[in-house]
Amino acid sequence: MGLFSRREKAPKAAAGAEPSLSTSQSKSSLASGSSSLKSPGLTGSSRIMNRTSAGTTSTNGPGTPITPFSTGNAPGLPRIDLPRAPDPQLDPVGYLRSLGAVRDRAKIVTDKALRNDLRHFDVDMRKFSDVVTFVANIIKRDYDAPFTSIPPHGRHQHFAVGGRDRVADLLSTFPEDVDNTEKCKRMIDLFLISVLLDAGAGTKWSFKSSENGRIYRRSEGIAVASLEMFKTGMFSGDKNNKYQVDKEGLRSLTVEKLAQGLQSRPGNEMAGLEGRAQLLIRLGQALDEKREFFGELGRPGNMLVHILSHPATQASNIIIVPLTVLWNVLMNGLAPAWPASRTAINGISLGDAWPCSSMPQPAQSPTSPTFSPFPNTTGQANGIAPWESILPFHKLTQWLTYSLMQPMQSIMKIHFAGQELLTGLPEYRNGGLFIDMGVLTLKKEDSDRGLEHYAEYCQRTGTKAVEVAPMFVPGDDVIVEWRGVTVGFLDRLCIEVNKALKSELAGNELSLAQVLEAGSWKGGREIAEMSRPNTKEPPILIDSDGTVF
Repeated sequence: MGLFSRREKAPKAAAGAEPSLSTSQSKSSLASGSSSLKSPGLTGSSRIMNRTSAGTTSTNGPGTPITPFSTGNAPGLPRIDLPRAPDPQLDPVGYLRSLGAVRDRAKIVTDKALRNDLRHFDVDMRKFSDVVTFVANIIKRDYDAPFTSIPPHGRHQHFAVGGRDRVADLLSTFPEDVDNTEKCKRMIDLFLISVLLDAGAGTKWSFKSSENGRIYRRSEGIAVASLEMFKTGMFSGDKNNKYQVDKEGLRSLTVEKLAQGLQSRPGNEMAGLEGRAQLLIRLGQALDEKREFFGELGRPGNMLVHILSHPATQASNIIIVPLTVLWNVLMNGLAPAWPASRTAINGISLGDAWPCSSMPQPAQSPTSPTFSPFPNTTGQANGIAPWESILPFHKLTQWLTYSLMQPMQSIMKIHFAGQELLTGLPEYRNGGLFIDMGVLTLKKEDSDRGLEHYAEYCQRTGTKAVEVAPMFVPGDDVIVEWRGVTVGFLDRLCIEVNKALKSELAGNELSLAQVLEAGSWKGGREIAEMSRPNTKEPPILIDSDGTVF
């Protein structure tokens, strides 16, 4: 079959697919808890930088296990003025931890890329149109015009691997006395734990479902594995409710228990297993410390209570939540869970934010190709403040935001204002797309250094070098620059894909989150499979501890 040979569209079950819920089940009322989750619609790319937003919602359309509902803007919702990001001159920590800083700072590196002035990559923008064509053709192959059935990017779709809506199936098993609030809390618990486990699994690992005996790999495999662990009560400390995640359940977690749940063993090793286990254990500590968000029980789902009771939440006949409210819960509530070695200013961790030599550099800012913690100072040198050399991404927090909006909007009918502030996710599938398609080419000096690192990694871990690729640690300047360009190029890709599909869109516009879901992430995976068919790995490898990417 050729790359763009016509596949079965998302609304149709592909031949040989796993049994899925019936159409009547997938369309049943949300109040019953048996319907599939609706994915929240995002505003179009032309409004990416608009800081004033109306809430958005899905429109009820024909449901399917993979794409349960159409997406679109809800008419008649009031507009909400969103708070601006902190002034970086007065509060650099607050600014770099804000969602708005991601796109703002990435623009600096992207502008350098457009001038072919990057430190580590050669840029050929003549190849960008090839990426647009490739992504547009994937969308046309897998979805029917005008493409309103494409769900925004989120964890829910991974649970539906094989054409079976496992989330709807789980919801339908809960007894009638479990109300919508508790159902939503349970889905927040599940989605959060599943996203935190969703770093690269490596080439050796796969998961055999105990429910149907099928084998799953990569992100979909981790999704199925996390769901099956959740259903056994592995993350719950409450004997009366195994369908939850709480601080007591996470405190009892060990590397051995997680290995057993993920079926990680010799010959089927999960990459970064210990890092994942420690992340979940630290999550238990964060849930205990941040009781204003997660309550006395230390349960992720309790963030729902905080969000609904927040002064900024508008509740009349509809509930509209500024996205910044959810962002604050995830950034500040989960902060104690992240490793202590991240970049910090004055002892305050910035999370997924890194020094980058392509950013403005004060005289004493670190510029070495390997990661070192940022100096604990906010003073200026040569007119440039140290914070200006930092490039924030907050990829995992954004992935959580995309994913957690889905159950809250579906079950509780919450509308989120300000979704256009979210960026494309700077991870190896989206980023690998631009390398494999020739837009970005790693410079020889860096390629040689990365290949040396890969050789050392293979020797250290006993990995057989099947398809050799340069490898770097997450904080390496190559990786940080690559991720920054990825954020900017994904914005540009969204605009150009909408232009390429204009006639088929019939007046509609794909959101960035829809392009991520149906095009760039999928396209990055497919081009990697063609370029490196034995390992299917990205063109640049990450020597990760299981908590990044």
